[in-house]
Formats: sequence, C-alpha cells, structure tokens
Amino acid sequence: MTHHVTHAHRYAAIPVVTILVIQLTSLLVGAIVIENVFVLRGLGRLLFQSVGNRDLIVVQDLVMLLTAIVLVVNFLIDLSYRLLDPRIRQSV
Repeated sequence: MTHHVTHAHRYAAIPVVTILVIQLTSLLVGAIVIENVFVLRGLGRLLFQSVGNRDLIVVQDLVMLLTAIVLVVNFLIDLSYRLLDPRIRQSV
C-alpha cells in the first residue's frame, strides 16, 4: 500500500508545483506595488521611478532581469516535472 501512496503523491505534486510557480510570479509583480505603497527600497520601486523619469535603459534592464528570473524558475519547474512524473521521463 505504501508503494501506491508514493505514486499518488508524485502525480498530485505536479498541479501543486504549477500553482506555486504562478504564485511566485505574482509575488514579483506584487513586490512592485508593495514597494511603492510602503515606500520601500527595491527593484520594484526602482522600476516604478525609472518609468516616471523616462529612464529607458534602467527600465529595459529591470524588465529583462525580471523576465530572466521568471524564465529560469519556469525552466527549473519543467525539470522538476520530469523528476515527479515517470510518464514524462519515459516519453523523452
């Protein structure tokens, strides 16, 4: 019976991991809002101020950085799917 529970946990972990990634990307966007509302220093506030000052170089750099973070996290999650689901492991 323990063997079946282990397989069930692996299959059930995939949607949980997916939701966690969606929440993580929402956290990045939320950080921009929170930093501006509470006047905290951070990348979100820098991005907001750079847009206001029309500092295109800083805006481009920060958008690229945040995009790279999201892409790396998504890539790592895709790799974790391969570890969690044996069907994905066999199909490649």
